[in-house]
Amino acid sequence: MEVQLRKELGLRDLVLAQVLCVVGSSWVGVAAELGKSHVAYWLGAMLLFYVPLAIVVIYLNKLMPLEGGLYQWAKFGFNQFTGFLIAWNLWVYAITSVSAILFTVPTDVGYMVGPSGRWIPASKFATLALTGIVVVAITVVAIRGLGIGKLLHNTGSIMIMSAYGLLLVLPLYGLWKGSLSSFQPIPWQTPKPSWVGLAIVGQMCLGGLSGFEYIAILAGECKSADRTVGQSVMLSAPVIALMFILGTSSVLAFIGNRPIDLIGPIPQTFRVVFGTAGVGSMIAPLAILLLMVRTVASSSLLFTGLSRLPMTAGWDNLLPRWFTKLHPRWLTPVNSILFVAVLILAFILISMLGVEEQEANQLLSNASTIHYGIAYIALFLLPLIGSRALRERLPGWLKIAAAAGFSSSLVGVLIGLYPIINVVSPLEYAAKIGGTVFVSNLIGLSIYFLGTRRQAAL
Repeated sequence: MEVQLRKELGLRDLVLAQVLCVVGSSWVGVAAELGKSHVAYWLGAMLLFYVPLAIVVIYLNKLMPLEGGLYQWAKFGFNQFTGFLIAWNLWVYAITSVSAILFTVPTDVGYMVGPSGRWIPASKFATLALTGIVVVAITVVAIRGLGIGKLLHNTGSIMIMSAYGLLLVLPLYGLWKGSLSSFQPIPWQTPKPSWVGLAIVGQMCLGGLSGFEYIAILAGECKSADRTVGQSVMLSAPVIALMFILGTSSVLAFIGNRPIDLIGPIPQTFRVVFGTAGVGSMIAPLAILLLMVRTVASSSLLFTGLSRLPMTAGWDNLLPRWFTKLHPRWLTPVNSILFVAVLILAFILISMLGVEEQEANQLLSNASTIHYGIAYIALFLLPLIGSRALRERLPGWLKIAAAAGFSSSLVGVLIGLYPIINVVSPLEYAAKIGGTVFVSNLIGLSIYFLGTRRQAAL
C-alpha cells in the first residue's frame, strides 16, 4: 500500500529535471557520426519517437499520476505480471544507464587535465576510483531526499544548458578567429541507408530522445502531478530538440572527419577549439566542469528513480517489504537506495572486464537501450491494446502517435545489437548484450513468481 511521501517537486524543478534526464553530452557525438545527414536523422527520430513519447506520457500521467510511473500504468492497463516485467526492464535500464553515464567522469577529468591526463579514462583503477566516489556521493544525496536532491538536479540541468550554450556559440567564435571558414547550423544531406545509420538512429531514439516518462516515477513526490508533469514535457521538449540538433552541428564543424570520442564529444570539441595553452587552456577545463556537474546530477536523478521502483513493487508485496522501509527522518527508501548503489558498482566493474573504455561504455549503453526499448514497446502498446477501460479514456487519434512510437521502439531494440564502434569481436559484442537482456529477464521472472508466492502467503 502506497505511503504518503513528501511532495518536493514543483513545475520549475520538473522542467529542469526533464532537461537533465533527456539531454546527455554523448549523443551529439553519436549523431555526428552521421555527418551532415544528422539533421534528417534527428528530425525523423523526433517525428517517429520523440513527439509520440511526449504525447503518450502527457495523457497517461494525467490519467494515472502515481508514484512508480510506467509500472503503475502497465499494471492497471495490462496486468500485474506485465507491469512488473516492464518495471523490471525499466529498472535494469536505469542501472546500466547510470553506470554508462558515470563512465564519462574519467573521460571528462582526462580532458580537464589536458594531454597529461590521457591515461585517466584508460586506467581501470582510476575509473573505478572516480566512479566509486560519485556513487557514494549520490547515495548520500538520495538518502537525504529530494529536498536537497532537487538542488543538485536543478544545478546540473543549468550546467548542461550552459555547456550546450557555449557549444552552440563556438562556431561563431571559430568564424571570428578564422579557424572555421564556414558553418551550417542546420545542414541538410539526404541519408544513405546503412546498418550503421539505422543502429545510430535507434540509439538516438531510445537513448538520446528518451526519458520523459522517467520523471513520472516520482509523481507521488510532485506537486499537482496530474498537471505539472505534462506541462514540464511541453515546456522542455522544444528546448531539448534545439540543443541536440545545433549541438551536433557544432561538434561536426570542429571535429570533422577526425575520430569522435563517443564518451566525451563535447569536452573533445572544447579542447580542439581552446587548445592546451594560453587563455583557451583555462576556458576548456571550466566548460568541461559544467558537464561533470551535469553527469553527477543526472546520475543522482536516475538513481532516485531507481530506488522508487523496488519500493512500489514492495508495496504490492512482489518484493520483500524490506525495500519499502523509509528513513525515519527523510522518508526515503533507504534499503532500496543502498541495494541499488551496490548493484551499480558491480555493473561498472563487470562491464570493464576484458574491453577498452569506449567498448565498455557502448556495452552498457546498448544493453540499457534494449531494456529501455522493451519498456517503451509496452508503453506505446497501452493506448493500442491496453485494457478497454484505459483505451476508452484516451482520444482515438492518440493511437497514431502510439503506433509510430511502437514501431520506432521495436526497430531500436532489434538493431541495438549492432555496434557503432570498432570492437574486438562484433559477434561477442552482440552475444554479451543479448545474453545480458535474456538473463536479466529470467531473473525478473524468477523474482516475480517468488513475489506471487509471497502475496498468496499474506
